[in-house]
Amino acid sequence: MNRRKGLFLVITGAIFWGIGGTVAKKLFQQYEIDIDWLVTTRLLIAGFLLLSVQYFGKDRSQVLGVWKNRRIAIQLIIFGLFGMLTVQYTYMASIQHGNAAVATLLQYLAPIMIIVYLIFRKHTVLTRRDLLTVSLALVGSFFLLTNGSISQLSVPTLAIVWGVLSGIALAFYTLYAVPLLKQYDSLVIVGWAMVIGGFALSFIHPPWQMGFTNLTLEAYSYLVFVIIFGTMIAFWFYIESLQSLLPKESSLLGSVEPLAAVLTTVFWLKEPFGFFQWVGTACIMGMILLLALKKRSFSDTSKPPENEEPLKVS
Repeated sequence: MNRRKGLFLVITGAIFWGIGGTVAKKLFQQYEIDIDWLVTTRLLIAGFLLLSVQYFGKDRSQVLGVWKNRRIAIQLIIFGLFGMLTVQYTYMASIQHGNAAVATLLQYLAPIMIIVYLIFRKHTVLTRRDLLTVSLALVGSFFLLTNGSISQLSVPTLAIVWGVLSGIALAFYTLYAVPLLKQYDSLVIVGWAMVIGGFALSFIHPPWQMGFTNLTLEAYSYLVFVIIFGTMIAFWFYIESLQSLLPKESSLLGSVEPLAAVLTTVFWLKEPFGFFQWVGTACIMGMILLLALKKRSFSDTSKPPENEEPLKVS
C-alpha cells in the first residue's frame, strides 16, 4: 500500500508540474497576466505553504534554524536569487514567448549541461552512455526547434533563448543545492528559496499590484492551479513519494512532467506540433529515461540518505 501511495504521489505531482506550465501559457495568452506578477506571487505563496508544511508536520526548528549559521544563510540567499528565482523566471518567460512543451523539454537539457560541466572540471570521465545521452539531447533539440528544417526555426527565438537559460539555471540550481541539502530538509531549503526569490522580485513588481481587474472565475481557477497545484502540491507530493520509493525511482517517474506538458500543449491549447518535433520530443524523453535508469542502477540495493533527495522546480 505504501508503494502504491508513493507511485500515485510522484506521478500526480509530475503531471501537475507539466500541466501547470500549460495553464500558465493560457494565462499569458488569453488573459495577458504579467509574468513578473505571476512569478512573484507563485514563489511567495508556494514558499510560505511549503514552510508551513515543514513547521506543522516535520521538524519545525529547521524553519528558523537555517538562518542561525551565517555561511548557510548567505548560501541560501544566493540559491534563492540565482537558483530558484532564475529558474522560475526563465522557465515562465520561455513559456510566454513559446509554449510549455518546448520550455519544459529545453529545461530538461540541464542534466547534459551538468555532465559537460563535470567533465570539464575533471570530476568525472566521459563514457559511452554520456555520449549517447548528449547525442539524444542534441538531435532531439534540433528536431524540436526546427521540425526538421535547417532553413528556419519552428519555435520563436526568444522562447529558445529563455529555455536554454532555464536549463543553465537548473544546472546551477541542482549543483549548488547539494551542500545545503546535506544539512537541512528539502522543504526548508526550497521553501525559503521561493520566499527569497519572490521577495526580491517584489521590488520590480509588487504582488498587490495585480494590473488586472476583469478576470473571469475561470482565470482565477487557473491562477489557483498554477500556484497551489502546479507548484506547492506538486513539490509536496514529490517529496512525500520519497517516503515509500527510492529517490531514483521518483526521478524516473518524474519524467512524466514533460510528457504532460507536451500533451496538454498540443491537445488542450491546440498548439501546432510537427512530426519531427514529436521525434525530437521522443529523443529528449529517451535521454531523460536513460539518465534516470543510470542513476537508479546505483540505488537498487540501498536507499541514499534523505538529505540527498533530488529537487524539482518547475
